Parts: sequence; C-alpha cells; structure tokens
Amino acid sequence: MFSRIFVEKDSTSYPQFQNIRERFSQVPITEIDAIEDVFGRVKKPYLQKRDNLQLFLGKKKGTLLKEAPDAYGLAGEPHYYFIHAYNCIYECEYCYLQGYFNSPDIVLFLNHQEIGEEIERTWKESLNKDPSKRIWFHAGEFSDSLALSHLSGEIPFYFDLFSKEPRAMLELRTKSANIKGLLEQKPLPNIITSFSLSPEKRIRATDLKTPALSHRVKVIRSLQEAGHPVAIHLDPIIHEDNFIKTYSELFQTLKSELDLPKIEYVSMGVVRFTSQVFHQVKKNYPQSELLAAEFSSSFDGKVRYPRPFRLWILGKIKDLAFQVGLTKEQVYLCME
Repeated sequence: MFSRIFVEKDSTSYPQFQNIRERFSQVPITEIDAIEDVFGRVKKPYLQKRDNLQLFLGKKKGTLLKEAPDAYGLAGEPHYYFIHAYNCIYECEYCYLQGYFNSPDIVLFLNHQEIGEEIERTWKESLNKDPSKRIWFHAGEFSDSLALSHLSGEIPFYFDLFSKEPRAMLELRTKSANIKGLLEQKPLPNIITSFSLSPEKRIRATDLKTPALSHRVKVIRSLQEAGHPVAIHLDPIIHEDNFIKTYSELFQTLKSELDLPKIEYVSMGVVRFTSQVFHQVKKNYPQSELLAAEFSSSFDGKVRYPRPFRLWILGKIKDLAFQVGLTKEQVYLCME
C-alpha cells in the first residue's frame, strides 16, 4: 500500500507506530522532525496516489477541534469535528481533498490522548452552559473514519472516552466496510457510525476503490445486529436521467436488508464543490459524468446545482425515503 513511511522522531514510542512497522516490515521508514517539514512541501499530483502513496505518522499540532459549519449535522445542537488524519485511500471523483492539500499522501495522527482531552474539555464547557443540549463530535472530515482504523488503532480509546458522558455524541463517518474494531467494542448509544451510500451504478462510476453497496449494507446490518447505532448519509446525490429509479432501488434494498426504524438519521445533500476543487475535478477527471451537469455558484460560495433544481432533487429523494417508512424526524438536509 505504501512506498515509504515517515515518522516523527518523538512519535516512535506510540504502540500504533510499532503495529504499523510490523505490518509493513518491508517498507522503508524515515524519521523526521515534523510532518509539515516534508508533507506537502512539494506539490504532488492527486492521481499519483494510484502509484506512489506514502504514509506519515506523528502528532496533530495546533487546533485539535474545530466548530462545524451550519447544517453540518442535526440542527439545534452544537457540532465539532476533530482531525485524526489527512487524506483517504479511496478515490471519489468529487472528493474535496483533491483541492485541499498539496499531496494525496496519508497522514495518521497518533496523539489521541491530547485530542481526547480537548474533546472532554469542550463537552464539559458546553454542557455546563446548557445541560439540556447534547454536543456532537465528528470524525471523518479529512479522512475516512474507519478505512485505516486497524492501523491507527484509536477505536477503543474513543469508546472509553465517550462512555464517560452520554450527552456527548460521537459520529464516525465512513464509506468503509472495515468494522472489525467496532464489533470488538461494547455498543454505546452515543457513538454512531454513519455510512455514505449511493446507488451501485454511481459507486462504480465515481466512488473509485470504495466498497460496493452490497458490502456496505452488509456491514450496516452486522452493526445493527450487534447493537451499534448506525446512520446513513445520502451525500452526494448526483442527478442523472434515471436517478429516481436508481434511488428507489437503493431504498428498497435498505428496506429489505436493514431495520429502518432503528436508523438514527438519514442526511441528504447534493454534490457540491469549492471553486478550487471543481477546477481539480475537471483536471483530474475530464471525462467524468459529473461535468455534464449545469452548476452555478451558491450562497455559500460552493459550486452546485441551482437552488430550485437541487431542492427539487432533494424533495424527490425525501419522498422515496418516506415511502419505505423513514420518518420526517429521521431525515435532514445537509449543508442547505
């Protein structure tokens, strides 16, 4: 998977590093003073990840926790995300990471104790102000939450941390089928694993290297059967001529395979880009079906479908959701 591993000198004592060194014993390891001295210093083409992917290990410095933007999650409660990694092993054509960093190389941060201390400090402060409101923390903003969790090894730590405060919610956002680490933990009602799903045809066309829809649905069912709370993100929704048919088939699959009343929530959002990411999409995937659509600049500076059109799309998808038994209370619109 990796052509070279870089590790900060003061991070070699972490057990996660020892685990990774054993797993990739044939991969050259270079010790460095700081990740930022090497990672992204020279611009590396995004698609070079297909042939030459490097791994960086070290400590997250600076801001460990960031307030999430409006409409990021369920309305009415505070939302934060923490940064446990940079970049992703998958290759979705619309991914905003292709315009975010100078490099597609993977960075895994190992100082979860410090990140956890900041999370705990933040929830105490928030709950002291308003004990009636839950507070949300999200992992998966700059990398998939589960895809490399067997390497980074932080899942047990966060289950232990969030067992201390039931009003502090943790969402693990993923497209992965890598749930072994979750199944080894006792389920907690305040740790929710949310899966991004699309119709199978769309996954094959634009969600390159990600698990098939059937695999993702299978692991969602496994988590439900084990008692773990799960949620679904239908995001990004990409319009095509037969999108109502393909999403109807997707909902029928979910109805037949999952316990829909127990799904915590279903978020819905259309495909969107920053102008910089949209430029990278056109550069990296000039033949992509995404580029056939008519986009415009939105109220938040994003490039996406015009508002009347995207609200029509979202309305159609919501109707399909309600037809299979999902409730209004379960569904919310993301980034609208």
